[in-house]
Amino acid sequence: MTQRILIISLLFLIGSNLKADQFLLFDQVFTFEEKDAVPTKSHLYVKKDQLGEAVPSDWTQPVDYRNGTVHIRIEVLEKPEGDAPTVWSLCYIPNQGRKNNYGCTNTPVYTKPGVYEKTVKMTEFWENDSIVWSKGVKHMSLVIKNSLKGGKGHAHLETDLSKYFPTKVRVSMVQVSKGDAYDASILPKLLQAR
Repeated sequence: MTQRILIISLLFLIGSNLKADQFLLFDQVFTFEEKDAVPTKSHLYVKKDQLGEAVPSDWTQPVDYRNGTVHIRIEVLEKPEGDAPTVWSLCYIPNQGRKNNYGCTNTPVYTKPGVYEKTVKMTEFWENDSIVWSKGVKHMSLVIKNSLKGGKGHAHLETDLSKYFPTKVRVSMVQVSKGDAYDASILPKLLQAR
């Protein structure tokens, strides 16, 4: 009986010391100028080779990231004067899709330089079910928008582009598995590495 209690106690200690099962989707600094915004329709791209090394080919198993969360961190390094409410749509472009073939979550809305963070459930963002998660993600598409105009608020369509460009941001996305909580210790390591 004592040995059984010892084993259970040891397993509990080991389990309580485990970090969240998470991986870095990407961590990039972008400078976006007006001359680049119109031809790209306000889009920036994170290509496959810019995604983190630990991105799985299957987001459903053996670890379930599809039903977990994503922690979004945006550091607004530079933006034009004024308080134009700005948001970035962060779109997962899958290797295989259905319906509209992609799904997007968003950064927090910002009006000034600074750091903004939030955690989003992977099952609660726009068109998350248009992605065949078991086939993985091939790249990300980031779209700068006027947050007051919703999905159609692409910044390059605004009458005064100087409210949005030039801008410089650092965007980090950390994927956290189902049932785990975001462990912030991953980001200080990233910030020190840059």
